[in-house]
Amino acid sequence: MLVIRLTKIGKKNAPSYRIVLIEKTAATQSGKFLEILGNYNPRLIDKETGKKQISLKEDRIKYWLSQGVQTSETVHNLLVTNGVIEGPKIKRKIKKSKKTEEVKEEKVEKETEEKKEEKKEEPEKEESKPEEKQVDNSENKE
Repeated sequence: MLVIRLTKIGKKNAPSYRIVLIEKTAATQSGKFLEILGNYNPRLIDKETGKKQISLKEDRIKYWLSQGVQTSETVHNLLVTNGVIEGPKIKRKIKKSKKTEEVKEEKVEKETEEKKEEKKEEPEKEESKPEEKQVDNSENKE
């Protein structure tokens, strides 16, 4: 299955992307794309429009979409923003790994246990303080 998606071509802290037609299972930086359909540089802002710099081959994109090619969520939103296709934007799905979920659950459990322990300890402390005062008073009287 073919898909239109972004591949990073920029440097480490200066991202720049190509919009390419690629096999869905291929790695994004493998270089095995079939066609370059545009460029996207989120760091540069076009002075005329005030939008991030993007260049698209609209006729080729429309052709591939008519052939049944899917787009990634990000590319779909870029195409909607630039008026190549019509429709609502897609909310991005965030994948959560099992490890991060387990760590979050453990933190929540620890916090609830600590709160329970603090609540149990607080009444004991209050009771012990008046006793200490009584002892102090008795020592002063003697």
